[in-house]
Amino acid sequence: MIPARFGSTRFPGKPLAEVRGRPLIEWVALRARGATLVDRVVIASDDDRILSHMADRDYDVVRTSAGARTGSDRVAEVAQNMEGDIFVNLQADEILGDVRIIDQAVAPLIKDPGVPISTVMRRISSPEDCLNANVVKVVTNQHHFALYFSRATIPADRDQLAPSRPDLSWEQHLGIYAFRREALLEFARLPTSRLEELEKLEQLRALDFGLSIYVARTEHPSWRVDSPEDLEQLKGMDVLWDS
Repeated sequence: MIPARFGSTRFPGKPLAEVRGRPLIEWVALRARGATLVDRVVIASDDDRILSHMADRDYDVVRTSAGARTGSDRVAEVAQNMEGDIFVNLQADEILGDVRIIDQAVAPLIKDPGVPISTVMRRISSPEDCLNANVVKVVTNQHHFALYFSRATIPADRDQLAPSRPDLSWEQHLGIYAFRREALLEFARLPTSRLEELEKLEQLRALDFGLSIYVARTEHPSWRVDSPEDLEQLKGMDVLWDS
């Protein structure tokens, strides 16, 4: 499912911003259609412009309320009235470099019935990304479950070991979540947590209230659009537009 809103402080109308003849959200939806483990692609929005455009292109669309706190809450609103065991929240403003990222997010829930939520991380190779608050970092335990997500550079590298130790490098969290149905509905019933409000990261609500998140590893990148400048940079990446 691709939750989308039209309003944005930094980039109003972002989901419908055009990239090489298609709006951003349509490129995201095309990626979703190419995933092996996805049965159905649904656009969830409260905006007529988004719903109309995607319906005209033969996507399933569902109107949601305007008051959803986060994208996952919008997905949960739709899931309440839709059959399905696993629901994937795919960000409307993040282009995945490979459709296999979606399958990598879903696979842990299929493999292990005890996993309530899963997501994906990728090793950070750029020092600039480590310091970029728009690049969310994640720390996991030895069993690949998330300990914390942050916009800050975590973990702290006190002795500057990471440059010579790839196994100690930082990990970037990619904007995709796979929820087991009951975990998604439980998540939406929870109040906004203190850490979620501070970091503006919805996944911290899950951790704050004891819902575990499995983090799969991928070698494939993704590109998030937070500003018009990001969009212009994205347009020049030829490798992305083979779909």
